[in-house]
Amino acid sequence: MTTTTLTKILTSTLASATILAALAMPANAGGQIQFQINAQNEKDEKAIKTGLAFYSIYKGIKSQGGITQNGNGNIAGVLQNGLGNQGIIHQQGDGHNGSIQQTGNNNSHGLFQFGKNTNSHVSQNGNNGAGATFTFGW
Repeated sequence: MTTTTLTKILTSTLASATILAALAMPANAGGQIQFQINAQNEKDEKAIKTGLAFYSIYKGIKSQGGITQNGNGNIAGVLQNGLGNQGIIHQQGDGHNGSIQQTGNNNSHGLFQFGKNTNSHVSQNGNNGAGATFTFGW
């Protein structure tokens, strides 16, 4: 058996075991999954910042930091040190904990939490950063 074949077998076995373990968890076990998008170039930065600007207009957020919460027991905070930063937190559901900390200038980030009991914290340091984080909890 070649090394490549052995590697494929081990990888498949590990993946199968992971899936089976996940399926064996009780239905009421809590957890979360998170996706984060960060700008890799100026074009990405402009696209993310434009999307967050439209979201701000839609939600009526008039300052550089905005929090919207729909649910119970949610905690959120935006801390900014610099000029031209934009931090947006949206929490939909119950028991979320989220924060954005921005140090530097002209940074933008949106943190969007859905479901229940998610825990997400974002830190942006430097200048001209842009990103979005999406967290889903159950």
